[in-house]
Amino acid sequence: MRYRDSGVDIDKANEATRAIARLAKATWGSEVLSEIGHFGGLFAVPKSYRDPVLVSSMDGVGTKLLVARAARTFDTVGQDLVNHCVNDILVQGAKPLFFLDYIAAGKLEPAMVASVVAGLAQACKENGCALIGGETAEMPGLYQHGDFDLAGTIVGVVERDQVIDGSAIVAGDLVFALPSNGLHTNGYSLARRVFEQAGLAMDARVDDFGSTVAEELLRVHRSYLASVNEIAGKARIKGLAHITGGGILENLPRILPKTTGARIHKGSWPVLPVFDYIARQGDVVEGEMYRVFNMGAGMLVVVSAQDAAKMPERAAGLTVYRVGEIVEGDGSVTLV
Repeated sequence: MRYRDSGVDIDKANEATRAIARLAKATWGSEVLSEIGHFGGLFAVPKSYRDPVLVSSMDGVGTKLLVARAARTFDTVGQDLVNHCVNDILVQGAKPLFFLDYIAAGKLEPAMVASVVAGLAQACKENGCALIGGETAEMPGLYQHGDFDLAGTIVGVVERDQVIDGSAIVAGDLVFALPSNGLHTNGYSLARRVFEQAGLAMDARVDDFGSTVAEELLRVHRSYLASVNEIAGKARIKGLAHITGGGILENLPRILPKTTGARIHKGSWPVLPVFDYIARQGDVVEGEMYRVFNMGAGMLVVVSAQDAAKMPERAAGLTVYRVGEIVEGDGSVTLV
């Protein structure tokens, strides 16, 4: 017997690796000191930092992958993964340095892998981040034919005295929101069930949001790096919350001191039509919607009342909405 007889094709894996290497190298700068294929990736922290602190995070794309598989569109989930991870370290003030990916499948399709990595590379370039390595695994039996998983790890850097951790937040501070462009990468198990029960195929056009189901559900998770950097050049940011799984109700409390809370005003930013459709079509109550989805607010920014006047109306092309205030409390969020 050969390895191929058990379902693992080394030649196809090598073909995928060659495609990955070409795409990854396009994201490299002089800080990358290793080659694709080494056991570890080498990266030199830029000497411009006085007292650098490394910030790391890892995440996946979740069941959005099932939408990508059904639509046979794979580059967008690569962009989703990078942008999600960039936002996660951005909330602590970090600039992304490098990224590593993990792609696992029951049977590797070199074209699918290349498409995913093309999306990863595109988002890495847009965020000034090097794609320096990763892992591609073919595991028949663990994954069924056609199934695949995607995860990634990011490492960024911030000066120690510029770390944003929310500890300076006090009652009286104000909360602003940067808009999302869709579900991003959360709530897809619920969203897919709603669309499936409505009997809608991926290519079905829905007038409520003016696109097909696949086009709406595969909108790329937005990176807020440029917008936050622009805001930081005008006002002191005291806290940032990336609104992912758990929505505003569970993500904003992660950065609040225990003696504070937040009051968020519904209707102070636009809720995207897709969320209205899911709530109506699936008969999902409002509290559940705000606990599962970002509801159109992808990143929350906390600044002092004094700095509120310095907040731009738009940051890197995105409208900035004032959505609430910090109050005395127990660390929880109230929607009003």
